[in-house]
Amino acid sequence: MRRLLRAHGLALCLWLAACSKVTEENFAKVQNGMSEQEVAAILGAPTESTSREILGISGTTSVWRSGDAEITVRFVGGKVALKSFDKPAPAPK
Repeated sequence: MRRLLRAHGLALCLWLAACSKVTEENFAKVQNGMSEQEVAAILGAPTESTSREILGISGTTSVWRSGDAEITVRFVGGKVALKSFDKPAPAPK
């Protein structure tokens, strides 16, 4: 019984990790000029988001995190202007 529970627990963990939308593949789908809604359709709701307005121009920085991967997208006027994907390199052996 315990072996079965462990197997189910491991399967759940793997499934959750596989469901992350914070991937290099999804990052590549985000293109300059996309709306915030189009990006959310690809990546889901951001982990955090901050907005500012300077000289009448609105800007938002949204961040999506999962594990050690992070996607940052900067929107200007509601459209993608800059994006970055960060994931630490594996430690050398």
